[in-house]
Amino acid sequence: MTGATLATAHWRRLGGEGTDRCTLAQVDNGWILAGQALWREDEVDCRLTYAVRCDPDWRSLSADVTGRCGKTAVRLRIAASGDGWALNDVAQPGTEGLLDIDLGFTPATNLLPVQRLAGRGGVQQAPAAWLVPGLDRLDRLEQTYDRQGAGKVGYTAPSVGYEDILRLHPSGFVTFYPGLWEGWVDE
Repeated sequence: MTGATLATAHWRRLGGEGTDRCTLAQVDNGWILAGQALWREDEVDCRLTYAVRCDPDWRSLSADVTGRCGKTAVRLRIAASGDGWALNDVAQPGTEGLLDIDLGFTPATNLLPVQRLAGRGGVQQAPAAWLVPGLDRLDRLEQTYDRQGAGKVGYTAPSVGYEDILRLHPSGFVTFYPGLWEGWVDE
């Protein structure tokens, strides 16, 4: 990864085994999130690396996810197009018009709508193309973000039954995601 590193986030999973580490860098054509997530779920060990590319206005362009979950090799290419999102060159229905990608296994991608919506008051709709836990498709994930003052944002994702207040670092990385993740950020 080339560019100026702005921050590195570190998380540990709550309610299960797992860690994640992600670096935010500014590059010539926008932003890159690059990280590695390790976790154990249902007796399966997963080790994935990811890179998410965004334009200068924090709109997601593409993501690559590689690694292993158990004995299964993972090699995913996610890309935005004029007609929505594609996963390994297969169009994903229902993803038309979505600006954000949400890699469901990491809190890193919450940074994207947090940054894009910075400075906007009130509840902001931010539906995303969500990589589902099975890592085999993208679904539309309805989400809202509502700034609650310095370092806090109200977050809802009704289709997965989640609603809570997330704590944020000034970089936009989530540092506390109740019930799911907690972490810190190095600058």
